[in-house]
Amino acid sequence: MQEKQKVQIVPVKVYRSADRITVAAPLPGLQPEDILVTVTEEGNLVIHGEVRGMLKDIKELLVDEWSVGEYHRELDLPESVDGSGANATYGNGVLVVSLPKSAYSTAAVLKLEKVGIDRGERVGLAGHLQMRGTRMSTIPVPVPEAGYLLMPEL
Repeated sequence: MQEKQKVQIVPVKVYRSADRITVAAPLPGLQPEDILVTVTEEGNLVIHGEVRGMLKDIKELLVDEWSVGEYHRELDLPESVDGSGANATYGNGVLVVSLPKSAYSTAAVLKLEKVGIDRGERVGLAGHLQMRGTRMSTIPVPVPEAGYLLMPEL
């Protein structure tokens, strides 16, 4: 049996708080760099992800109950949001997009950057204080041979 690639509809949870709209969507099997989030001026959120590694012909597929392939979802947001101030994080197979409410929607394309094994983020202004002229960055943490993770002292 050959593995088939198909576009899968992404289920979502949408939350509203006093100052933001948050959307959570499971996207199992993706790497952060495979995910693209778009906010349109019309107030739509588009989530797209593409799996790069399908089974090759070297393996015989015996049971096919879930698929690899593209993930895609477009949804109308319940309120206007500022896409340029959005945050997006991806970890444990779940994408979370936090969008600040706004008087009118502004468009943005959010690309996630890998910050760890199967974790990614695109940091905007939603829910974070940002000082002018500063930029968030990551600090690599060495993993010793014993498998323990050492955290640097802050």
